Amino acid sequence: MDWHVYLKDKVVFVPTTGALDEGVYREIEPVAVVPLTNTEGVRRALRATIERGNPPAPQYSAGNFPPPVLLKYADAKTWSAFARGALTWSIEQMEGLYQIVGYRKNAKGYWERDPNQKIEFPAGTETDAVVERMISIMEQATTGPQ
Repeated sequence: MDWHVYLKDKVVFVPTTGALDEGVYREIEPVAVVPLTNTEGVRRALRATIERGNPPAPQYSAGNFPPPVLLKYADAKTWSAFARGALTWSIEQMEGLYQIVGYRKNAKGYWERDPNQKIEFPAGTETDAVVERMISIMEQATTGPQ
């Protein structure tokens, strides 16, 4: 299971992550958009998205892909415009174990997994604990180290 979380201008974007094939995902509707200052709203959005799992995503033929679903929610014309200034993480669950992985921009401007931003949770960690940690990470990202 895999879910994506974006933070841009202190607004949290949590799209549903639909499954195409094993380990291949696409962001689809519904998308939650919540100001980071609305902690309870962010908490509900993350929980609901995780509970939804990874439903099947629509298949598209080559060259027939719609624009990324987040663009209309962020009022951005292009993916690069949205990505500029955005931070992103994934919440992953495999064999009952959760982890949060942060992403960084590489030299070519693409997001890549950042091994320094990987948090592995012990077996038995509840979803709520992962959600609380994700909120804490985003809050810290907007204020810097305490």
